[in-house]
Formats: sequence, structure tokens, C-alpha cells
Amino acid sequence: MTVHDQFLLPDYEPAYLEAYRSGQLLEKVAAARRELEHCLACPRDCGVNRLIDERGVCHVGRHAMVASAFAHFGEENCLRGRNGSGTIFFSYCNLKCVFCQNWDISQAPAGRECTPEQVAGLMLELQGQGCHNINFVTPEHVAPQVVEAVAAAIPLGLRVPIVYNTSAYDAMSSLELMDGLVDIYMPDFKFWEPQTARRLARAKDYPEVARTAIREMHRQVGILQFGSDGLARRGVLIRHLVMPGQAKESAEIFRWLADELSPDTYVNIMGQYRPDHRVPGVDRYRDIDRRPDRAELAAARDAAEVAGLRRFAERW
Repeated sequence: MTVHDQFLLPDYEPAYLEAYRSGQLLEKVAAARRELEHCLACPRDCGVNRLIDERGVCHVGRHAMVASAFAHFGEENCLRGRNGSGTIFFSYCNLKCVFCQNWDISQAPAGRECTPEQVAGLMLELQGQGCHNINFVTPEHVAPQVVEAVAAAIPLGLRVPIVYNTSAYDAMSSLELMDGLVDIYMPDFKFWEPQTARRLARAKDYPEVARTAIREMHRQVGILQFGSDGLARRGVLIRHLVMPGQAKESAEIFRWLADELSPDTYVNIMGQYRPDHRVPGVDRYRDIDRRPDRAELAAARDAAEVAGLRRFAERW
């Protein structure tokens, strides 16, 4: 028996096909446009009318901005497979992480505005290249536009699973839109303490929002399950970026995942943190102005196992 056999999900089709056949997808598109009219698409609750191109904290108006779209071979093995994960990186972000390694696209203008039809075209191009899934990266602030794009892509032949690759700073209203469309949720649970989230991401409510969002993701799709080819088909894959000096917060996150979701929650303990963006050389961020050392990475893995978690992505 392989590691995935007990979590095998044979004969699975993407969830959005049933939403399309039932007519539910049309209702979601209408709801998505209403959400844009008085934007509460993320927890920033700006309330601007993005249908007329007003912009709030995320700096994105009517249409999503796409920084890049390509077959990504740096994702987890169960997503990248042989042909890559079809990543669509959205520009801007609703968090303001001072250490962001993608700051050039998350905190600054990058890429181009794309209509739903243009995003759908990118999805189909990636599927045509053989990508195993469509992986929306940083979709929190453009969830309504994602719904529109999915609705445009299905009649044109979209048939691969959808991955929602998020910071977990998601509004419940947006996750309700995603219910029945997303196959795999991939949130990064970053911080446990509100003061840490406020200092490093300008979002004191991040821990509470993340817990609420991840509970909802788990309710929708459950633990991560796989096809006979070893590729993920449906479920939640949690990422946690190990940061220097935050061992206690990591341990709390792992304990919560095991107790509140399931010991079978699939977790990637990520060791690639490096100081970037606003951190290097700044006194107030001196505590995170280094990479985590081997002892910290090993301690994080140990803490996850002590918490009761038992399913992990490849090691760092």
C-alpha cells in the first residue's frame, strides 16, 4: 500500500462541472458581480464599487490583474506531477507582508488587466499544455473575477481540477462563491498571534480570519485525496512557512490543525523563508532578518508530529 492508497478518490470529475450542469454557476456569477458592486470580497471590507473600477486596499478594480501564467514545477509533488501545475499569478494582494518574496507583484503594479474571457483563455492554454490543474495564486481579492473566469472557461472545455492557492485571509462571502467550484484549497496559515500578524502583515485579525476560512475550506472539500496517479484531486493542503523565532506560533498552528480539522490534514512545512522586501537591514525587523536554521526547521516538523499530524508533503 502506498502513502496515498487509503486516501484514494477514483473516478473524480472537477466539482465545477456539476455546478455548471445544475445552473448554480450562473447564480454564482450574479452573486460575484453583486459582491464587486460594494466590495467585501476580502476581510479589508473596503466597500468600493469595483464594477465602475473603484479601488480599495488591493488596488484592483473591475478586472483582475495577471502577473504571469505558466506550468509551475516548483509546487508540491501531488500538484506538479510530470507536466506541472498551471499557475495563474494574480497581481497585488490584500496582505502587506513586510517579508514578501513576491513583493514585486504583490505590492506593486505588475502584469496586465484581464477580462474573465482572457483569464479563461489562459486556463485553457495551460490545460492544453498538459498541466494537471489550474492553480490560482493569490486569489483572495479577485474571488468574484475568478468565478466569472471559471464560468467562461467551462463551455470551452475546461476539465482539470481548480486549486485555490491563498494566504487564508479570505472573506466567508468569497468562500461561499468558491463552494462547488474549487477542488483543492491550499491556504498558507502564517501567524497565530494577532500582534505578529499586525506587525508583519498589517492585519491584526489574520489569525481569526484564517481559522474561520480554513474551517470553511475543510467543510467544503475535506482532507486531501488523490487519484490513482498520485495527483491531488480534492481536499485541503495546508502550507506553513517556518520563520525564525516563531516556534511557539508554529506549534499552536499545528495543534489547531490536528484538533480542529483532522490529524489527517495534509501539511507542507516550508523551509524556504528568507529576508526580503522591507526586512533586510531594518532594526525593527531584526528578529526575522535571517533564514531559519536547521534546528528550527527540525523543531517545526517535530512540533507537527507531537500535535498529532501524520500526513506531510515532501521535506524541505
